[in-house]
Amino acid sequence: MAFAGRLRPSLYLMNRLLRTESVFTRRSSAPRSSGNPNFTNSQCLRNFATTPSSKETKIKVPLSLYGVSGNYASALFLAASKANLLDKVESEILDIVEASKRSPVFSQFIKDLSVPGETRVKAVQGIFAEAGFSDITKNFMAILAENGRLRHIESIANSFTELTMAQRGEVKAIVTTVIPLPTEEEKQLKETLQDIIGHGKTVKLEQKIDQSILGGLVVEFSQKVFDMSIKTRARQMEKFLRDPVNFENL
Repeated sequence: MAFAGRLRPSLYLMNRLLRTESVFTRRSSAPRSSGNPNFTNSQCLRNFATTPSSKETKIKVPLSLYGVSGNYASALFLAASKANLLDKVESEILDIVEASKRSPVFSQFIKDLSVPGETRVKAVQGIFAEAGFSDITKNFMAILAENGRLRHIESIANSFTELTMAQRGEVKAIVTTVIPLPTEEEKQLKETLQDIIGHGKTVKLEQKIDQSILGGLVVEFSQKVFDMSIKTRARQMEKFLRDPVNFENL
């Protein structure tokens, strides 16, 4: 309870400052290397992709993502959307990421590039067929296996989730604290963020615990970062104390 009391001043100040655009620092949005998936002459791709008919509504990705993860996630989004399986595929991809964290054997398998591509493809096809996954997910994982990209599955899943949330009009906000936010303070933070992003979108708040920030909180959303952690304020104070004083201006 004492820790919760320490969070309140930070939340109060944050509620005031979050409404001022100038307090945010934007993350770099410069395009990374394209990292285009190597889909050329891939039998898996022919199974994975579908040719749109003239009557089919053209589907676009809701966000422009770059790099290996962004390109693969965008390809998966388009395929899942055309098959009307977006929610199912998202659930399956997240299950795969969770399995890679729980199983050391599976984790080692997806990271080991010494395994021949043909062997990797047969392995993932067998694993996910037995698990009852959709053809979209099975074929996508086969493409990753064939191209030696299985080790990127977690970052691809994160990018894919960005796309599905954008499609649903959701904005992910991550709040980092040293202890879980009390229910009332979490509600106040969510309302503040909702006011900022406006109507038509929904805030999805995710809490993270990080003892290293020492106290206060850090809020990240829409490529913006608001840092009111004690750790950052301590660094700022340390820098201020180390800077020489210009007595001529006093």
